[in-house]
Amino acid sequence: MIDIEFLKYPIGKFEKPERISFTALKEAIKEIKAFPEYLKSSVKELSDQQLDTPYRPGGWSVRQLVHHCADSHMNAYIRFKLALTEDNPTIKPYEEAEWAKLPDSKLPVISSLQILESLHLRWSYLLENMKESDFQRTYFHPDKGKSQSLDEITMLYSWHGNHHLGHVQHLRIREKW
Repeated sequence: MIDIEFLKYPIGKFEKPERISFTALKEAIKEIKAFPEYLKSSVKELSDQQLDTPYRPGGWSVRQLVHHCADSHMNAYIRFKLALTEDNPTIKPYEEAEWAKLPDSKLPVISSLQILESLHLRWSYLLENMKESDFQRTYFHPDKGKSQSLDEITMLYSWHGNHHLGHVQHLRIREKW
């Protein structure tokens, strides 16, 4: 029997820590910095047929997942810059499931892996050079109806990368790739 919940959340759902220490942020930043290389190594030897395999029934293909990571992390980076330069700006949500259906989601994954490599170079540099107080800056997420701090979002995106790596890695184990 397939455990759909495990296939959806192989490392568990994101849980915001009650208190986020600067040490925890530094660890999360290291994970964000390393994410592109981990993702690249997880997909580099996959064939087109394997890349077009959904990581779970009804889920995205590995190819869509890689492109989603680029889309999501580009949005996150822009949101960080907005929060660092404006007072609690309202961010623009997007329909990630609809983005995953757009024609560019069929491109070779190298296009998004290259974006992630360059993006994470800049994003991790920004994160590494933020003051502790900068992580308390916020943006307003209209879909959530609340402001979110950059320390929470840093932890979320550390989880997000590992979450999607888990999808690929568990699929590879299940399929014996």
